[in-house]
Amino acid sequence: MNENERGGPSRRALIGWGGAGLALGAAAAGGGVALSDDGPSAAPAGSGGAVEFHGPHQAGIATPVQDRLHFAAFDVKTEDRAEFVQLLKDWTAAARLMTAGKPVGEGAYGGLAEAPPDDTGEALGLSPSRLTLTVGFGPSLFERFGLADRRPAALADLPKFPGDNLDRSRTGGDLCVQACADDPQVAVHAIRNLARVGFGKVAVRWSQLGFGKTSSTTPDAQTPRNLMGFKDGTRNIAGTETARLDKHVWVSASDGDAKSAWMTGGSYLVARRIRMNIETWDRASLQEQEDVFGRDKGEGAPVGKAKEHDAPFLKAMKPDAHVRLAHPDSNGGISILRRGYSFTDGTDGLGRLDAGLFFLAYQRDVREGFIPLQRRLSTHDALNEYIQHVGSAVFAVPPGVRDSHDWWGRALFSKEA
Repeated sequence: MNENERGGPSRRALIGWGGAGLALGAAAAGGGVALSDDGPSAAPAGSGGAVEFHGPHQAGIATPVQDRLHFAAFDVKTEDRAEFVQLLKDWTAAARLMTAGKPVGEGAYGGLAEAPPDDTGEALGLSPSRLTLTVGFGPSLFERFGLADRRPAALADLPKFPGDNLDRSRTGGDLCVQACADDPQVAVHAIRNLARVGFGKVAVRWSQLGFGKTSSTTPDAQTPRNLMGFKDGTRNIAGTETARLDKHVWVSASDGDAKSAWMTGGSYLVARRIRMNIETWDRASLQEQEDVFGRDKGEGAPVGKAKEHDAPFLKAMKPDAHVRLAHPDSNGGISILRRGYSFTDGTDGLGRLDAGLFFLAYQRDVREGFIPLQRRLSTHDALNEYIQHVGSAVFAVPPGVRDSHDWWGRALFSKEA
């Protein structure tokens, strides 16, 4: 069991010995946040719904896509490497509990009345809801803690693409956490607790709520639709397609050089906030909409075909049709695993919906995945008339937490790893 779950006195005991100042001092000295796995479970017995936290790859990538998302990018505030490593250990221990439907630490109630609870409490009584938590490290993190020579070449800075109108307040981040669940409150609870555990060491830079998954990693499942009403991700990489995952998603030991060996079993994430010009799209004719995508709106069949999964005849589509331009046959076989979500964040003050697609794509190498694909789409895609990329980030997603002694980022931060 992780030493942070059992190795030190509880926060309640620390406060009892010497007040809140002693408790905070002990945490700063390396004790971290007291986390326990023997509290009451938030999931009723036999309810299920938990996704295995441990494994060679992080959950939340090839895992069947859940219905809801809370994604958060963080800035690191501490300059102390040991303190940051302790945070990663504390986050891992908290994630291990929350994905099992259990509260963090001593829970949301029953502790010392004069101290804040260890858990925020809004997920009490809820099942795990297939919660997955996935961590990534941004390029800017490698400017800290002596990590410059450990940044993989595949973690490439994204160029400015034609049509980009990026909001700096929704761009970048030293690290990210992707929380996916079937219950939005469970996903929000997870991010909220991790932000609370990280108080003083990290701060949320930006975040995004998502609903209505726009891609599926489950074979034979109904293909979800985006806010434009079209099926999205018909030929997305499935979680059961191990050969395609190995080829296009998971980092191999043969990739790169010694400085990126710690990424073996991991992947690279591109996150893009894509606003849709909903009102303009809604006034376009059905024929124009179908020409833009290269599929019919009802069945999702490619032009000239009867069924959604029929092999497309790309030359039957207009030269600037989205499917034709994005298809692997048009891009030297480039394939990425998409886990995007729709979003609606109110209006823009001019009576227009602030809505669109929060695009999440995992790949083995950003230089051979998203970058060449987006270069092609950003200059030729008919869909560009109706969308604009307004937020962007890229992250190295390390391999999974293998057992109860492992923690997020251990291979990067521990020489012995």
